[in-house]
Amino acid sequence: MKVIICGAGQVGWQIARHLSGERNDVTVVDSNPDLVRRATDTLDVQGITGFASYPDVLDRAGARDADMIIAATHSDEVNMVTCQVAHSVFSIQRKIARLRAQSYLDAIYSDLYRRDHMPIDVVISPEKAVAEAALQRLAAPSAFDAESFLDGRAHLLGIAIDEECPVINTPLRQLTDLFSTLRAIVVGIRRRGRLFAPSPEDQIFPGDAIYVFTDTDDMVRTLEIFGKRHAKQERIVVIGGGNVGLGVARALENRPDRLRVKMIERDRAAAERAADQLDRTIVLNGDGLDASLLEEAQIGTADAVLVVTDDDKTNLLASVRAKALGCPLAICLVNDPTLVPLMQAMDIDAYINPRSTTVSSILRHIRHGRVRGVYSIGDAEAELIEAQVLGTSPIAGQRIRDIAFPEGVLVGGVLKDGRMTKIHGALRIEEGDIVALFAMASDVSEVERLLQVSIDFF
Repeated sequence: MKVIICGAGQVGWQIARHLSGERNDVTVVDSNPDLVRRATDTLDVQGITGFASYPDVLDRAGARDADMIIAATHSDEVNMVTCQVAHSVFSIQRKIARLRAQSYLDAIYSDLYRRDHMPIDVVISPEKAVAEAALQRLAAPSAFDAESFLDGRAHLLGIAIDEECPVINTPLRQLTDLFSTLRAIVVGIRRRGRLFAPSPEDQIFPGDAIYVFTDTDDMVRTLEIFGKRHAKQERIVVIGGGNVGLGVARALENRPDRLRVKMIERDRAAAERAADQLDRTIVLNGDGLDASLLEEAQIGTADAVLVVTDDDKTNLLASVRAKALGCPLAICLVNDPTLVPLMQAMDIDAYINPRSTTVSSILRHIRHGRVRGVYSIGDAEAELIEAQVLGTSPIAGQRIRDIAFPEGVLVGGVLKDGRMTKIHGALRIEEGDIVALFAMASDVSEVERLLQVSIDFF
């Protein structure tokens, strides 16, 4: 497949890394020659320096025979014009655009825009994706990472293992015997900075960060088995009233359990806008680092603080201050992946990586065919892929123990006739089943071959 990626920033670079690693013909376009050079030096891609919306630049990038264009520059307007030029001038079949402004999103998702007038096949909203990720973290507050799969019937949980975990030094095979009715499986372990797919003989040690795929009904029990308490969230403080904070507050207001939400926003105009758009959320105008303002928001009696300003350092420091004032759970937004190792030392419970959530959203649409969901794990080190099994797939009709999965691939869950099934070697994968597979980045192309999804993108 021939793909043009417009924008060589963090999101564009990660998408190029994924697609070039899967033997696609990728060309990266950016007006910044340093970003283009970084992409061509580190990835097996071609690079073009220039403005992505210019027809001559797209022509040099190979738009005349491209299968897909992904417009992920920092400008909404450039992304929209790029898709328009790709459609009108070059007839590129599939066009994906990243858009941030809520006004554009409201218009595009309404009847005001029709495909002939705004030819964008898929719109990716980073703020919407991040807001959804924040809600996932709040749903599993003792997990540092969380994502739902299989129509909400299953979750991938990231769990930090400490000395209090009751199952440390226990082989994973033995856990299956100890908890025979538990529909959960450890699909990934990060140890001393390296992520790998474990074997049945591997053990869990303090300091590990594990990824567990679990039935949603067994989520609380799974957390307890690994030493985590599942506390109900009733009082939430949101620091940051931009698009992300506003989206989270709206979603929390719409929940049936009627959570009590307070928001702190430094910019007065943004605070007034948030107050106008929210019904039950109390909005305070001030600095989220101000201890007196945090106390006014009753941070000490809150169940969780969610820090989602546009500044990483502010998010980290506000999370630390909230914890120091008695808040038991701190979740913060972090764009810079080099800051993530500081989380544990700063006693921050969970984080949201906007780049990872946006990459996952784009990958979900790139891997069309029967792929229903893709979640990028860590620094694009692995993926959790959800897909429907085709009758022509090599795994259809096979028992799990007989399928030649690569070492870096594990079956996390199988949905049969709308019901989650406990994973065991004798389980037979049938046509029409929905499977969730954990795959290290180097094994994704083999997973696509086994699922036979890479042949159908449109």
